[in-house]
Amino acid sequence: MTALTLNPDTRAAPAHAGLVRRAWIITGMLVLFQMINFADKAILGLVAEPVMRDLGLSPGEFGFIGGAFFFLFALSAVLVGFLAGWIQSRWIILSMGLAWAVLQFPMLLGGGAALLLGTRIVLGAAEGPATPISLQHVQGWFPATDRGLPSSLVAMGSTLGPLVAAPLLAWIIAHPDWGWRWAFGFMGVTGLGWTLAWAVLSREGPYAACGRAGEGAKPQAAVSALDDQVPPACLRRVFLSPMFIVATLAGAGCFWAQGFLTTWSPRYLTSVVALSPEWIGLVSTLPWLMGAAALFVLGVLSRRAMRRGASVRWALGAMFGATLAASGLAFLALPWLDGYVAVAVLTLAAGLAMIFPLAPATVAYCVAARQRGAVMAVLTGVASLGGVVSPMMVGYLMQKAAYVPGMAGVSMDSGIHSAFWFIGCYLLVTGLGCVAVLNPDALLRRWHACQDERPGHP
Repeated sequence: MTALTLNPDTRAAPAHAGLVRRAWIITGMLVLFQMINFADKAILGLVAEPVMRDLGLSPGEFGFIGGAFFFLFALSAVLVGFLAGWIQSRWIILSMGLAWAVLQFPMLLGGGAALLLGTRIVLGAAEGPATPISLQHVQGWFPATDRGLPSSLVAMGSTLGPLVAAPLLAWIIAHPDWGWRWAFGFMGVTGLGWTLAWAVLSREGPYAACGRAGEGAKPQAAVSALDDQVPPACLRRVFLSPMFIVATLAGAGCFWAQGFLTTWSPRYLTSVVALSPEWIGLVSTLPWLMGAAALFVLGVLSRRAMRRGASVRWALGAMFGATLAASGLAFLALPWLDGYVAVAVLTLAAGLAMIFPLAPATVAYCVAARQRGAVMAVLTGVASLGGVVSPMMVGYLMQKAAYVPGMAGVSMDSGIHSAFWFIGCYLLVTGLGCVAVLNPDALLRRWHACQDERPGHP
């Protein structure tokens, strides 16, 4: 099936029921894609203790390797995002899936600390564009008023990945015949299977960015009513707008929380509640489950709101910001808690911070279809720097508190609690900022009110 180009008067919905079925099949495939993406990230936190022991790493060195995942993440996201306006996104996704799978096998085959560092850096480059390109591709299968739910479902894959994979990977790690190296091997085999299925099933959607016609209508009351007729914008103005800046800062807080979950959360859970490795793997999934629930609820609410005529600001932007502010309040409460209460509040705090993909999905409404990939990729790439900071910050604070792996009587809690204070304040402030300014409707109306200016092309 080839990609379709729709005229403005036929864009309301796919003309054939087969396209609707195909749209949801593609959505399901991209949910699995994001599950593999974040399961790959979650491995490092699950193998933290045996890796530090077997490879002779200090907490600071292990934190550096965790943060190294994001060294090329932002650059790759930005470069591939700009290419996605001209190259079909299904081929970009295929290339990413294959690279993810291949990069898991060096650790299975006996790699040491240097190879772990190298593969994490390259894996970060290969996974950098995953979220914006996945969102761009799924949005190519749905009209504008219906994109909130499939975008949220694809974003849910990022929370379901660790949720599904963590118990299985923890069991593999604890198995006496396999161990932590086979956790990498399992993800490599899984990635190869998904890549083969995508090569057979994938197509470009009827609302895809490449080869689109009909862009150029002027903004009406709400951009969701425009479908894909939003005119091309000057990307420099987009990137310098308060909306884009605040969304990026908020996204950095989301990535900070993800970096903590994928690197240090299992060790924190071991400290506050003495659990076996198998139970740690299970409990580590709870924040991701909370994140999946939050994304699903927000996706359903946004779809319902936009179908009733609500603006993108209230249907997506304000709900995103309010949820982040609630996450910040929960993080601020954590230093005062311990035991199972701390586990419950961490689940709430980190889970509510898992909604980052709603930020680029909201901002993308103010640009043309061909520009979505670039805008979402730049936002994601810059925001991902929060994931670089998180593992290294926590590792540094733990070392400063004199924590040494395996040393009795030295707690890691004080260092991590300092980090919780920081991220709590940060998410509270940026969340409220998103409620105030995450408004693509007003931005478009303001740009086109200037009759003497004409939007340029990137």
